[in-house]
Amino acid sequence: MTTTLLIPGLLCDRFVWEPVLTRLPAEVADLSTQDNLTVMAQDLLARTPGPLNVAGHSMGARVAMEMARLAPDRVVKLALLDTGIHPLRPDEPPKRAAIVKLAYDEGMQALADRWLPPMVAEENQSNAALMAGLRAMVLRKTPDLHARQIKALVDRPDASAYLAQITCPTLLVVGRDDQWSPVNQHQEMLALLPNARLEIVDHAGHFAPVEQPEAVTGLLADFFG
Repeated sequence: MTTTLLIPGLLCDRFVWEPVLTRLPAEVADLSTQDNLTVMAQDLLARTPGPLNVAGHSMGARVAMEMARLAPDRVVKLALLDTGIHPLRPDEPPKRAAIVKLAYDEGMQALADRWLPPMVAEENQSNAALMAGLRAMVLRKTPDLHARQIKALVDRPDASAYLAQITCPTLLVVGRDDQWSPVNQHQEMLALLPNARLEIVDHAGHFAPVEQPEAVTGLLADFFG
């Protein structure tokens, strides 16, 4: 029997996947204790035996790619949402360090106030229920957890170096208004993956699974079948 595993991204948890869970029986990964993407992937493979359908959002998609690299015989289908493959950019460490410092100095509320709005399509930032849910999710986290996950992202492998070796059916999903992981980034991934298709979700930013839950849930339910 194939297990469906949903992997949340930076500062995310089950909340991002709640709409999908209404249509798909699945397990939600916990990435709260590790500080390395490859270790995260190894731990998930060890905890979840047998064949896997894996969906990852943002940082979670980078973990999903690592799982497919490490265990190509076990990952049956792969869905990568609002993510990227590029290695660390020179200007990235100081920016990441600054937001880690913000969380320690001013708390998770200050981090949420700065980090969340640009992650959501402008037209959805006035959706009070959506923003409250995302803010509550971030406030469930701690500065230490945030620092661990940022370290994992800063130390990330160059997925572009191995993406062409991932041959399982792959679904790429991106919000049309995603400013953090834009559409063109997913088009680059599509060009490298040998067995993939790309779906662009209108009226959504980086948090497409909760900004347009019906559209994204439908795509994933159809893909994983």
